Amino acid sequence: MTDLSTWPTGFDPQPAGPSGGSLADLLERVLDKGIVIAGDIKIDLLDIELLTIRLRLFIASVETAKKAGIDWWETDPALSSRAARDALAEENARLRARLEALEESAPDTTEVTR
Repeated sequence: MTDLSTWPTGFDPQPAGPSGGSLADLLERVLDKGIVIAGDIKIDLLDIELLTIRLRLFIASVETAKKAGIDWWETDPALSSRAARDALAEENARLRARLEALEESAPDTTEVTR
């Protein structure tokens, strides 16, 4: 057991953590600045690469992500109703153009011969 009276004067045996600030302050700073966590998982068997997974995690606020040029949630139809409407309108326009082209190339069947 260590006798605390033997520690040098001015030495704090407690590990130094972030000076002043709470978890909320840290979270605010991370969301404001953003943080990137990157890692690779690689599985080899007898020097043969079987699987590689590349993980990239970007934690930030929406505003910070947009500043970084990341806005995939706005264009993913599964996450955005506006993107879903846009995708549906685009598909509708493609189908109408295809139908029009098919109608133009089909022979005219309005005349009936007896």
